[in-house]
Amino acid sequence: MSAGTVDVLTFGETMLSLQLPGPLEIGAAARTTVAGAESNVAVALARLGHRAAWAGRVGADEPGRLVLRTLRAEGVDVSAAATDAAAPTGAMLRERRVADLARVHYWRADSAAARTTPEHLAPALAEGARILHLTGITAALGPGPLAAVRAAAHHAHTHGWTVTLDVNHRARLWDTDEAAHALRPLLRYVDILIASDDELPLVAGGPDDTEAARVEALLAAGPREVVVKRGAGGAEHHGPDAVSHAVPALDVPVRDTVGAGDAFCAGYLSGLLDTLGPEARLARATALGAFAVASAGDWEGLPHRDELALLDAVPGSAIR
Repeated sequence: MSAGTVDVLTFGETMLSLQLPGPLEIGAAARTTVAGAESNVAVALARLGHRAAWAGRVGADEPGRLVLRTLRAEGVDVSAAATDAAAPTGAMLRERRVADLARVHYWRADSAAARTTPEHLAPALAEGARILHLTGITAALGPGPLAAVRAAAHHAHTHGWTVTLDVNHRARLWDTDEAAHALRPLLRYVDILIASDDELPLVAGGPDDTEAARVEALLAAGPREVVVKRGAGGAEHHGPDAVSHAVPALDVPVRDTVGAGDAFCAGYLSGLLDTLGPEARLARATALGAFAVASAGDWEGLPHRDELALLDAVPGSAIR
């Protein structure tokens, strides 16, 4: 990674991912891949032709080598990623339990990523980027990762980068009070806040506030844009000019919802890098979200730039 060449810098935990088509207890065969919110975003951006860098940490083990190999193969810059010889790469297992209901199990305590500190991010931050993309997942991994998120946000804000934060709350990693206490102080550095509608209470307002009041509070706290994800209900954009934009979700067959939020973020950032307006950014974000839910895996079915219009085709048709 060299100075001035990166569009988006991100970091966080990317894990060995074992994906099962049925319950683990009956011995369902697993598909081996990798997954992590931030690297999912980086892969999606790289497929769209943007210069994405991931500066996470993995163990000096086979899963760590798989993570780095996969990201390199997808065109993600991992030159600032690091290997920890004293801690393992984290792991997750996702089993399809019934119909489209999936259950996720994590093994990430004391992993290499959980040992991240601000010092580990210094080389990547020194190289520079146009956008720093953060998520609440990394902040939830422990005191070191939270300190790294805070230091990175401060550095990027001070140096005039665009800072984006996807709240991405994981109840298995921390409770709502812990998340609110950690994330709200970050808002002063954040330019674009992305959250699902049920995550807004974590970052703004009191228990009885309306969503409109929460959005207003967020725009007063630092972010210049608030993007609200509503899943099948589409998405909305709120800016400082008090003008809101909304787009519906695309109607696609749902195969796998995991990774849809990451795809949405990548689509929005792609639109931002391409200088699209708010409504067009939302449209690209919801399109990538649709690609994610209509295909298996966290990132495997995401489109390349020349495939963005595939969902406009008649369902069931063959592209010949």
